[in-house]
Amino acid sequence: MSRQTLFLGGVLLALAAVLIEIVTGPPALGWYLLAWALFATALWRARRVPDRQLTALVVAGGVALAAIGLAAPPSSSTDSFRYAWDGRVQAAGISPYDHPPADPALAPLRDGWLFPSECGAPQLWPLPGGGCTRINRPTVPTIYPPVAQGYFLLVDWLSPEGARHKVLQLGGWVMAVLALLALCRQAGVRTAAYWAWCPAVPVEAVNNAHVDMLGVLLVVLAFCTVRARGALLGAAVAAKLLPATALPGALSGLLANGVAWPRLLRVAVPAVLVAGLTYLPYVLATQGPVVGFLPGYLQEERYEAPAGGNRYLVLRLVMPDSWAPYAAILLLALVALQVLRRGDPERPWRGALVVTGSLLLLLTPGYSWYALLVVALAAMDGRWEWLGVALAGAVAYVAGPTAHPGPATACYAAATLAVLAGWAVRRSRVPRRPGRAAAVSNS
Repeated sequence: MSRQTLFLGGVLLALAAVLIEIVTGPPALGWYLLAWALFATALWRARRVPDRQLTALVVAGGVALAAIGLAAPPSSSTDSFRYAWDGRVQAAGISPYDHPPADPALAPLRDGWLFPSECGAPQLWPLPGGGCTRINRPTVPTIYPPVAQGYFLLVDWLSPEGARHKVLQLGGWVMAVLALLALCRQAGVRTAAYWAWCPAVPVEAVNNAHVDMLGVLLVVLAFCTVRARGALLGAAVAAKLLPATALPGALSGLLANGVAWPRLLRVAVPAVLVAGLTYLPYVLATQGPVVGFLPGYLQEERYEAPAGGNRYLVLRLVMPDSWAPYAAILLLALVALQVLRRGDPERPWRGALVVTGSLLLLLTPGYSWYALLVVALAAMDGRWEWLGVALAGAVAYVAGPTAHPGPATACYAAATLAVLAGWAVRRSRVPRRPGRAAAVSNS
């Protein structure tokens, strides 16, 4: 075994130790930054490790690092408690879109885990009629789409008495490992390391058990196949809405020479049908709309009026706050149009990465798990510069709401500059060829 391999193994062991500290303790920005520094060091040193030895470190290391998320209850998010509640409500034959957890009509479904009798512990939400719950935003109905709801119901069915959060975490670990294996097969172990060793995977996909992992897995599987791509992307959108940003990538180069109608129909029709059909049972079973808390969430997160919040942080460095939402929409539309006109249809995940990453850089959400999709797409395409988006999301989440500008602004700005620098360097290395076709193939 080479010295480079031994050194890389030591770095991964140090990363494992830091991840254990992260998932077993309260969120601390210093530990997160150290984990990402070790992750960057591991990627840098992996360049000199022989392929066979690197394969073992990527696969075994990725499985082991993800398993660290199983070591403790959710450390920095309460979302999985809502997942467990939605599954329980559905198992009782009730639509999760009809009643918020605080509704007295659902009181027979409450237990001492999600609705503890003692309300002095942290991360508990008060109930209007007295008492408290671990479920965040208990006075509003669920926000999660139907494929996610189906997953929550499945977890409820599979969970033995007293399992609490553990089956959700185990599901996150299984999906993270499946995504790793698919990435190794599709992209190779050298870029699959971006996913295998990324701190966001054990923390957000496994420990916090975010359902975003289900959408990520479906997107990865979609780009590993052709025939079922549209259907899998439709299912991903119905698991978590963010994977809709992968659809322009799936249609990369669609407008290069007119409209490629066969490819449009082959992707769009199955995607719409699958997403629509998954909503149908809930539409029939729900008395009101099935969008749940989504409109309230967008307002709560200040996507419409960013002043005083942490949205559009990079855009607000160069323009008035009131312009930022419109500029974000315009710029994202231009990015998507560029992918549709000049994207590489042989590498559709590249277009998906550009659109998804651009959305997060423009909107600057304060939730680190949103960037799991960017990490997976970067691993598939080998464009490491996009990993900064996930780091910026982690800093924004751990630092919390702060005055603008703050650490989140600095990290998102640095991530944006890294992406632009990577684009400029790669573009300078592409030989210029005359003709429209060459421009399309090189984009």
